[in-house]
Amino acid sequence: MTSSNYTECLPGNLDKTVTNVVKLLERSGMTISTAESCTGGLLSELITSVSGASAVFELGICTYSERIKSRFLGVPADEIEKYGVVSEQVALSMVSGLKERSGADVCVSVTGIAGPSGGTAETPVGTVYIGFDIMGEKFVRLPKLWELPDRSRQNIRYAAAAYVFETIEKALMEASQADE
Repeated sequence: MTSSNYTECLPGNLDKTVTNVVKLLERSGMTISTAESCTGGLLSELITSVSGASAVFELGICTYSERIKSRFLGVPADEIEKYGVVSEQVALSMVSGLKERSGADVCVSVTGIAGPSGGTAETPVGTVYIGFDIMGEKFVRLPKLWELPDRSRQNIRYAAAAYVFETIEKALMEASQADE
């Protein structure tokens, strides 16, 4: 897991990035699925706002509670108890469960604290773990969203989404260049 700086989220850029991700997936015949907590379905909404999304979008699930994360994604309850629901381990279990259930080529999970309340000194508002399984490569990222000048709930959610789609776009572009 690596922390990453992320200081701004521009909605126009986000729409362009999501559109590009959908088109890259479509061109390569790949699919995408999402498992969301603090983004509350935003990733699914952004994907499905793009014409042609039905060719690539497999599953979007909002698993907000611990019980549902365990029941629908197979996140072990003892893992949640040991590490907390906002953790690298839970993000990885969420994306692994999503991959197992959807079979999509690109899977992403999001768990975090969007605020304005719920943060602590150790886990401040803006702590968002993002799990990825991109063509079989699994990893978790922790963008430093707690450093955003605007730590409003909406901005944390949109910044997390921007980070998700920029990461996927970069991976897909690298994969397509490697195929050439």
